Amino acid sequence: MPGATNGTRLIALVGPAGAGKTSLAEAFLFASGTTDRQGSVANKSSIGDSSEESRSRGGSTETNLYNFTYLGDKYAIIDAPGSIGFSADAARGLAVADVAIVVVDPDPARAALAAPALRMLDELGIPHLIFVNRIDQAHGRIRDLLTSLQPMSVSPLIARQLPIREGEKVTGFIDIALERAYHYVPGKPSEPIALPDELAEREAQARTQLLEQLADHDDNLLEQLLMDQVPEPGTIFADLKRETSDNLGVSVLFGSAQNGWGVRRLLKALRHEAPGPESTAARLGVDAPAVYAFKIFHGGSVGRLALARALGGGVHENTDFKNSNDEHGRLGALFSVQGEKTAKIADAANGDVIAVAKVDGVKSGDWLGAGKLPPKVDIDFPSRNCALAIHPADRKDDVKLSGALARILEEDPSLTLEQDEASHEMRLRGVNDEHLKTTLAKLKRRYGVEVSHHAPSIGYRESIRKPSQQRGRHKKQSGGHGQYGDVIIEIRPLGRGDGFHFEEKIHGGAIPKQWIPAVEQGVKDAMAKGPLGFPVVDVAVTLLDGSYHSVDSSELAFRLAGRIAMQDALAEAVPHLLEPVQKLVVVTPAVSTSRVSSAVASRRGQMLGMGPREGWTGWDRIEALIPEAELTGLEAELRSMSQGLASYEAEFDHLAELSGHLADKVVQQHEAEPA
Repeated sequence: MPGATNGTRLIALVGPAGAGKTSLAEAFLFASGTTDRQGSVANKSSIGDSSEESRSRGGSTETNLYNFTYLGDKYAIIDAPGSIGFSADAARGLAVADVAIVVVDPDPARAALAAPALRMLDELGIPHLIFVNRIDQAHGRIRDLLTSLQPMSVSPLIARQLPIREGEKVTGFIDIALERAYHYVPGKPSEPIALPDELAEREAQARTQLLEQLADHDDNLLEQLLMDQVPEPGTIFADLKRETSDNLGVSVLFGSAQNGWGVRRLLKALRHEAPGPESTAARLGVDAPAVYAFKIFHGGSVGRLALARALGGGVHENTDFKNSNDEHGRLGALFSVQGEKTAKIADAANGDVIAVAKVDGVKSGDWLGAGKLPPKVDIDFPSRNCALAIHPADRKDDVKLSGALARILEEDPSLTLEQDEASHEMRLRGVNDEHLKTTLAKLKRRYGVEVSHHAPSIGYRESIRKPSQQRGRHKKQSGGHGQYGDVIIEIRPLGRGDGFHFEEKIHGGAIPKQWIPAVEQGVKDAMAKGPLGFPVVDVAVTLLDGSYHSVDSSELAFRLAGRIAMQDALAEAVPHLLEPVQKLVVVTPAVSTSRVSSAVASRRGQMLGMGPREGWTGWDRIEALIPEAELTGLEAELRSMSQGLASYEAEFDHLAELSGHLADKVVQQHEAEPA
């Protein structure tokens, strides 16, 4: 049965970090004859994960792209990083995949690691199947693994194979749909063998279950089963194709990517059952030739490239287009992509994944085309929970760092750069500490910029407890016109979050109207750094009285007088420290909930509520209030106690009073910092 599709199929490899996605991609390239040897991530000979950051980490830090042909059908692969810190790199590319393969470990205890990938695919409506990798290292039963995986999948899992064991080792498999047995041969196609007698009963049971699952969506097959008729193989495979294409079921196959076991069987399943680009075009609303730019990349001799996929038809270089913002341009040179290597091509066929040069106005997530463009694809990116205050190690590299960061941020949508007005810090914000560490390494390697960094300062504030009234006088005589400003102000505390209020009650022209704004500015100057060393908030100031000199008074004099009065008033109004408190929402597997709750509570967290995570079986959602200062290291701690699955979102909620030794410690540390 031929692989009937018009164009190149795009396969996304997703799943937890360390499951072997890149190894599976290398196995595809070798099995298809694209390479004459199978690359290895472990010995750093893989086509993918070729960057210095990925090599040193031993895992993907960016998206890998590959192309190959198998039995006359063309395929492209997006190999998505599994670590949450780098998962956003492939997020937009996954949205235009025809089918995804979720690569998982055979250990049932690690099944929960597949939950985020399975849930994401269900939400995006992307057809998918599961490949259980490293079957040669399996110790538990495949049935137990499927039982653990099923609650994480909206669609039922369809077991396609049974393992054949010799002792504790898996040495082959039974294809349930074909009712054929095979023995694994490392690096070569599996050899057909007789179906083992001891597995005949289990095979019959598994086949019955498979057919009953297919019959749930095929009335003709159901009727055949009720009448004890044996369905034709063509009927079974047509139903399997429909189950996958329509997201009615998720086929589960297994093997060992490193040994080449089960890889060709997986390729044949893709060939016969995976939907093609025409299905994806229909899902995304593409009804005319269009190109979807899913990632921007800077590097190499070709400069800025948009990694993109053609849908709805082929595209050619130098053709006119408009983007999603109705801006017009022309496609530059087109390139095929294989790992980090590119090769120039004249045109791209339907479904091809390509790199496009000279599209300076194009951003990731843009559609490009001459006709009506499809709607934008909504993508949820991970929360940016970690930040570093950064600056160039050599101040002469300021401009160089700025340009390098602009390119890095354009490539990675999960990074942001922000300037904190109070601390004057430039902050690089990312998903986690590993994400930021890799970004800094990339800045040094690719752009030659050494970056110094430290933890961002916490946005402490201070306020007052009681009213105070003070006089501020600035008087200076130094020949010619002098300086004279004299004010009396009263300050009082406001409610938390009420900000700053200023009013004047000047009578009889004690201070001319034109200088009252200068007094207010002087008050604000003093509030920028209160007696404890932090910005002052939630204070009301009333200008009561004062005096002026007809010659020596000026705007500057009254500004300085206002500042002096405010400084003295704040010192007598019993200042106290305020710390920012964040609203925290944690999602975690239920088995880790108690540990996660304890971790939050140990960081002065105040629990607000806990309950099941909506739509996620076996997951919980925790809400809490936690001081911003306690968030440092929380992401890594939650990761360590939840197999890397727990994550959180935090946003500013309010300022709360901080007293006792904690407040004293903050003030002392602040005083010790260099000005």
